[in-house]
Amino acid sequence: MGRIMTNRKQRLKIEAIILILIACLCLPSIFLPGGGTKAFQPTVQGRGITRNQSGDEVERKIAPEFKERLTGLAKAASTEAKPEKVIIKLQNLQNNPIQEASQRDSKKISSLSPQKNLNNLKSLNSMRANAVASDLAGLGGKLHKSFNAVGVLVAEVPFSKIEQLANDPEIAYVSPDREIETTGHVETTTAAAQVRTAVTGMTLDGTGIGVAVLDSGMDVNHNLLKASTGHPGIVYSQDFTGEGSVLDAYGHGTHVASIIAGSNLVSNGAYRGVAPGAKLINLKVIDSTGRGNASNVIAAIDWCIANQATYNLRVINMSIGTVAKDSYWDDPICYAVENAFYAGIMVVTSAGNAGKDTSGRKVYGTINSPGISPFALTVGALNTFGTDARSDDAVASYSSKGPTRGYYESWGVKYYDNFIKPDLVAPGNKIIAARSNNDTGGSNKILKTATSLAIGSHINVADKVMYMSGSSMAAPVATGAAALLFQAKPGLSVSLVKALLMYTAQPLSGVNTLEQGAGRINIDGAVKIAKLINTNTINIANLGDNMLTAAMPTQTSTIYGQTCYWGKGVITNYVFLYGDDLMKKYHWIYDTWTPLFYGTYASGSFIYLDTFYVYGTVSKSAGVLAHNSVSQLASGSLVTQGTMLADGTLIADGTLIADGTLIADGTMLCDGTLLSDGTIRVSAMVLGDNTICMLPQ
Repeated sequence: MGRIMTNRKQRLKIEAIILILIACLCLPSIFLPGGGTKAFQPTVQGRGITRNQSGDEVERKIAPEFKERLTGLAKAASTEAKPEKVIIKLQNLQNNPIQEASQRDSKKISSLSPQKNLNNLKSLNSMRANAVASDLAGLGGKLHKSFNAVGVLVAEVPFSKIEQLANDPEIAYVSPDREIETTGHVETTTAAAQVRTAVTGMTLDGTGIGVAVLDSGMDVNHNLLKASTGHPGIVYSQDFTGEGSVLDAYGHGTHVASIIAGSNLVSNGAYRGVAPGAKLINLKVIDSTGRGNASNVIAAIDWCIANQATYNLRVINMSIGTVAKDSYWDDPICYAVENAFYAGIMVVTSAGNAGKDTSGRKVYGTINSPGISPFALTVGALNTFGTDARSDDAVASYSSKGPTRGYYESWGVKYYDNFIKPDLVAPGNKIIAARSNNDTGGSNKILKTATSLAIGSHINVADKVMYMSGSSMAAPVATGAAALLFQAKPGLSVSLVKALLMYTAQPLSGVNTLEQGAGRINIDGAVKIAKLINTNTINIANLGDNMLTAAMPTQTSTIYGQTCYWGKGVITNYVFLYGDDLMKKYHWIYDTWTPLFYGTYASGSFIYLDTFYVYGTVSKSAGVLAHNSVSQLASGSLVTQGTMLADGTLIADGTLIADGTLIADGTMLCDGTLLSDGTIRVSAMVLGDNTICMLPQ
């Protein structure tokens, strides 16, 4: 597998050499995906990694919807000459994941030197955008916007010229400007309340941490969101939809934001958020009808990267999504998420709400984009049945399930990403939080559509609350938890925060990992370890050095009087890493610019532990597990019914998986019709499972 480097000095020396090469930019093919002359044919698993550069390269750079239309172009030549709005992903200057064994040594060297200088990166991307703009003009198109922090362009071009556009060597992928949509007691059941005093000398409430909420806007006058003592509230707002308002007529973003950072001004703090001291940044990407476009989201992420320092912006919440079609490698929103990761910003996203069909049967492979990205923390919905106790918790029936089904096509063969997702689950069923009153005549469009969501007896409109359900409500719980961890230890890397939340999560008994990931969120456990981490080790320590300043605490938490056992596992890609040394020792997957999924890699039909990035005492799981809720992941039993992810064998396309059905091509049958991009199913998004639920106070 090549030379294993365990001395950080050697590593830093290599970094310096690579930085010089990057600065020179005289051999760009070394660093750009698809660069060089060596052809690469990925194995059947397909991860969206560097592709071969043979005759199908141009076709591979075109999104599936475009390819379908191009097939019939001759029949529709008169209509296909009109301008098409497209998202253009530039070739990646960041260094990307998982290569085949034959390419691993060069990958390891290049991965040590991601582009860290934002100004240089933006300048370089600006020059590249100008080159593409020239090509667009020659094809009768034009460039509308260049997001240079993330390397993505919004343009228009005659549809008949898309293949010629894809020939541009600066372009990695061309896709439609797809529609996106919202995918719609917390303090006590997540243990957020009990950690407020866990760190000496501070109140752990997210103080000082900037959290961007990319959603439908916010009701800036709601008492749960507006500034008050010890509660900064909304510190910045911007509209990316073109509506000219940052307010929330739709009603989703207000609810999400208050779960993250709601104040204690309503009902004596009954609806206080997980991180009420965090600074909310309101970036409106969903319009008043509940719809948006990929370009809105990319523009907002680009803004976050450029303004990170101004607001100490450490977390982005994206309770939004669209049906996953492209591999995460090609998906332009996922690409923006990846760039946020390299900028040191954690992206938390909802898994989606397409986890069952109308007969109630489980549907696997329904994770939304950008939740398919391994750079994001993807959160599924948990049903707490309205109790603070965790013993009755269950995964919400509608919560989207893995594996990820984004794919790319090469020589007529589809290669699916097939990552384990979600990463964890959090309370999301019938959650009471702030109700926006920004629609014409008051209230909001969601509530006007589903009046049963109204709850409570508050008279003051600024105090009103409502129910909503979905992974949209679960994601902000994890976002708030991340803000607490960044406050407790500002030096934590994004990867380490993700690892802490997964390692300390509590698995649900009898539920497989494609439904719950590492388990239900446990903020108490994550804080227990975080406060012991020596953050001076990050980017400096050698592989296997001690990471904690004291002995590992007992690996259980007591929440609402019940003992909660940690799963002690961290998802990489197709498997988990597990074992005590996962948190006791320093692993290079915790570096600031290294994602967790570098910890394992697939080659052929097998998955291997990468001992370049992970200290050798850590183990990997065999595949998808069904948990027994008490022991660590290694003690779980493999899913034996149906096809499973085990020892590198991936689920076959369309095969029945245990108690459900696996979808193919990112589309599924739901309510008797194909679920199309931009379609909102209110019954699944906001009404939730009809069970006992959180009660108003």
